[in-house]
Amino acid sequence: MNRISRQIVLHLLLVLLLLVMTGCDRPRLIPLSADATILAFGDSLTYGTGAQRTESYPASLAEITGRTVINAGVPGEISASGLKRLPEALAEHQPRLLILCHGGNDFLRRLGAEETAANIRAMIALARAQGVEVVLVGVPQLGLFIDTAPLYAQLAKELELPFAEDVISDILTDRELKSDTIHPNAAGYRKIAEALATLLKKSGALQGR
Repeated sequence: MNRISRQIVLHLLLVLLLLVMTGCDRPRLIPLSADATILAFGDSLTYGTGAQRTESYPASLAEITGRTVINAGVPGEISASGLKRLPEALAEHQPRLLILCHGGNDFLRRLGAEETAANIRAMIALARAQGVEVVLVGVPQLGLFIDTAPLYAQLAKELELPFAEDVISDILTDRELKSDTIHPNAAGYRKIAEALATLLKKSGALQGR
């Protein structure tokens, strides 16, 4: 093997090593049993405003995954109220996994991002204290462009959470997938469910589906 060939081989091995290391860094979830309950917690985006309740993303996710998915969405709720409501929801449903999609109404009311982040962090801590794993869903902030608020990526990195970063932002940029400026339609909610199912599979929560 000449010198150039050796350099190419070494380069390929380095790339492979980096890919393996990157894959290992992805937050992992414990596989969900067939009878596991998923708690979808949030505001109108979880409730399914803009579509029928049977077309909400929790309903579609239940269909896709074969798991029980509880729709615990309350339209208009701010994160401070969600933080107060979450303990009762956890106690009632005893979920194995929490999908947390909250904070949009904080942005609409122009509440402070630091307070919103603190409330979401506290919700995550509440769930984890009870042995419930968490998936975080990013929500767009107010602005010229429909971009996910940076606080979600910061929390996901800090707390090592599986993170659906841009699924809602991407849907709300497509007229065919939304019912109004801030809510998906039935097709949009289906896209959210499909993206979450993919994330759950990549994170190890769903296997062989």
